[in-house]
Amino acid sequence: IGTDEAIGIGDGTTRRFALARHYGDQSRRITRPVVGSVSVKIAGRNATGFGLEPGGWLLFDTAPAAGAAITASFTFDVPVRFAEDRLSATLAGFRAGAAASVPLVEVREA
Repeated sequence: IGTDEAIGIGDGTTRRFALARHYGDQSRRITRPVVGSVSVKIAGRNATGFGLEPGGWLLFDTAPAAGAAITASFTFDVPVRFAEDRLSATLAGFRAGAAASVPLVEVREA
């Protein structure tokens, strides 16, 4: 979950901003926000007049004013794949209520 994540500063002309999640000194682009979970603030006030484009891009109807801080709150999905080609599981494990370990690897998107 990203809460009030800084995504840019308005310049009066730019209308498109990428969602990002910050972890201390590092940040990651958010390419798969959950539809309906995105809320935006411009200069600390709730914003309207924006749409969510594929790939986690916000597109404002009108460019935010120069110097206005833009923040967003959202939930997001992380694409993953199985780390191995095969999973080993036995029926005895399922009957005992044990779940097989399923290692996953994050798929980085551009």
